[in-house]
Amino acid sequence: MDHANHTWTSSFLLAGFTTTGTLQPLAFLGTLCIYLLTLAGNLLVIVLVWADSGLSTPMYFFISVLSFLELWYVSTTVPMLLHTLLHGRSPISSAACFVQLYVFHSLGMTECCLLGVMALDRYLAICRPLHYHSLMSRQVQLWLAGASWVAGFSAALVPAGLTATLPFCLREVAHYFCDLAPLMRLVCVDTSWHDRVHGAVIGVATVCNFMFILGLYVGILRVVLKLPSAASRAKAFSTCSSHITVVALFYASAFTVYVGSPGSHLKGTDKHIALVYALLTPFLNPIIYTLRNKEVKGAMKRVSVRIRTLLNEP
Repeated sequence: MDHANHTWTSSFLLAGFTTTGTLQPLAFLGTLCIYLLTLAGNLLVIVLVWADSGLSTPMYFFISVLSFLELWYVSTTVPMLLHTLLHGRSPISSAACFVQLYVFHSLGMTECCLLGVMALDRYLAICRPLHYHSLMSRQVQLWLAGASWVAGFSAALVPAGLTATLPFCLREVAHYFCDLAPLMRLVCVDTSWHDRVHGAVIGVATVCNFMFILGLYVGILRVVLKLPSAASRAKAFSTCSSHITVVALFYASAFTVYVGSPGSHLKGTDKHIALVYALLTPFLNPIIYTLRNKEVKGAMKRVSVRIRTLLNEP
């Protein structure tokens, strides 16, 4: 491509998924149902944590923060996915595209930090039980949650800002939202330096947090294996199982897509993998945290009784 002829594009065209015939309404309705259930599930978690005193612990506070994040995370991309499923290729302005890129990566990096904070909470609860409540006071909880958001939105400035300054020769994004890899394929100039910076920032943030979580769970495992009874060991592991599942889902997709050069993936594969971390994971998280959780089930019953009592009052 002749670099001398490159121009700045004022808009992009999101290709989305190619669906025809009866598959189109089925794909749209299926995605819409998952989206609505995701919103309902995460909202339910937030309401339960804030309405029931039985869930007023640091662990559930961080779960409610994660659910709040997932509401924004899924809403950043899924409405555009629904639009492309219904109308096919959809235009998006450059400004809106780069804002979406920044917000999506900010929320992703915030979740990365938040999962590390949640692992730290489990470590202190199991390995430092006598000092847990003093170490994880309400002020500390708010500080850790706030620091996760600040770190996530600060780190995402680098890849989003660098991408926004590049000249684009092509308009059609082989994705259903503006993400790094498909956007980098549309650039007219050599992006090897940008790819290295993107990979370094996202890779370091992801790998460091993953190693931090792994180190904490090694410490947890050592303490749990020293517990005297099988029942106490099972109880300790049960408080971590949901978090471990969520971490596995998040990092499996993150390592697949973002660790390495953003422009090195095969064209068309990004949007399929994105369905896992941008749609499926936010849908599964509230299920994972509530399905086998007796405390959450108890809170649901108590809140339901309170609501029925309020509705039956004259």
